Amino acid sequence: MLVDNAVEGDSRVQKAARSAADAGWHVTLIGCAHVDAERRWRLGDAEVRVLPLAAARATPPATASAVVSGPGDVSGLRGVSGLRGVSGLRARLVARGGLPLRAARLARRPVEHAEVRYWRARLRDGAWRRLEPGLWDYERVAGPVVDDLRPDLIHAHDFRMLGVAARAVDRARAAGRDVKLVWDAHEWLPGARPRRDNARWLPAHLGYVREYVGHADAVVTVSDTLADLLVRDHDLPQRPTVVLNAPVAAAPEPTVHPESAAPEPTIPEPAPDLRKQCGLPPGTPLLVYSGAMAVQRGVDTVVEALPLLSGVHLALVVADPAAAYVRQVVARAARHGVGDRVHVLPYVPHRQLVAFLATADVGLIPLHHWPNHEIALITKFFEYAHARLPIVVSDVRTMAETVRATGQGEVFRARDAADLARAVRAVLADPARYRAAYEGPDSPLPGWTWEAQAERLDALYRRLLTPTR
Repeated sequence: MLVDNAVEGDSRVQKAARSAADAGWHVTLIGCAHVDAERRWRLGDAEVRVLPLAAARATPPATASAVVSGPGDVSGLRGVSGLRGVSGLRARLVARGGLPLRAARLARRPVEHAEVRYWRARLRDGAWRRLEPGLWDYERVAGPVVDDLRPDLIHAHDFRMLGVAARAVDRARAAGRDVKLVWDAHEWLPGARPRRDNARWLPAHLGYVREYVGHADAVVTVSDTLADLLVRDHDLPQRPTVVLNAPVAAAPEPTVHPESAAPEPTIPEPAPDLRKQCGLPPGTPLLVYSGAMAVQRGVDTVVEALPLLSGVHLALVVADPAAAYVRQVVARAARHGVGDRVHVLPYVPHRQLVAFLATADVGLIPLHHWPNHEIALITKFFEYAHARLPIVVSDVRTMAETVRATGQGEVFRARDAADLARAVRAVLADPARYRAAYEGPDSPLPGWTWEAQAERLDALYRRLLTPTR
């Protein structure tokens, strides 16, 4: 398995690797991240190796045909309309001490848009080699390791590792080995918020995916809606297998962590208690938001709603409680006079998270409208459900439809603090009504487990690797 991060914060990747190993596959999970040195540990019977991206050389590998251009490089673009004047203006601005950051970004965009137009016209989908040459770093670091492992199947998570896997498959097949490629599309890339503030990022990555998606023997994704979009966008011959981001229901097996040579105890440590960590007694209404913090995640709307919810507290369970945006949200709460009702807590291990969340009263998903927010049942949705929490979700399409169908929560208008407060009051007035959706023969929870999803993944692997007559 391949992933473009340090593994530890990616529960989907961890669950996929561990469950595949539990099913009898020999699994090596390779992550690529900005770490000081290679890290190794085990997830159950799966081996994890996180490779340092700093090991990547400053030039493309021998297989690359392009010369890398830096972010401001306009070589080869002489004569493109408008570039010469913009470049001169930028040079004068630099000489005079530059502009504030936002103005500087605006000033460079005409150059970036011209770069995109030029290289796409010249290289089509291969324009990523000029527009986003940093993608080669993953190839330089992970490609040789994959070759040495001589896998039968490569499971590439998300979009950056698709090209790494496709090129490894090509090399293996050229050497006479048949290797299968599974691409796990975690999100709809055309609907993604660009990861960097430049005009090159999205068109470069879209071209990168289009170049390599045809190498995949099968595609996996996170929702039915996204599966349909991938079929439409890439003319896939088969509909992707849907593997939901559901939580693990069973007790964990021993794990060997990077900082320890010994496994965890067979009986895991009990999960901490969210309510106790917030210092709140039973009966105090407690809302919880668990996950990444960013403007488009809508936590500001929750803070604006708190003055309308007398006595209600909010727990924010985040990766880095000291992060700049988290501090901004806390400061905003203080300005609204509710700072004493906002509690910021760090993540717990993903296998403890459901039990950790269970002492809250409501799970919040206050997303803004954004294409990728409309099409998936996100991880925290399932985590809240298994914690038996009523869910208050903004009117992003797929989750709003699910909540209305199951009766497990309330829907509010995105970015509308007053309507969010209305939804929270409705849940707090009759929580048993919403929790009842998780009980009885019609409960969706048995299908919303990782164990159920892992069976689909295992069946896909076996189908791909079973010889045909």
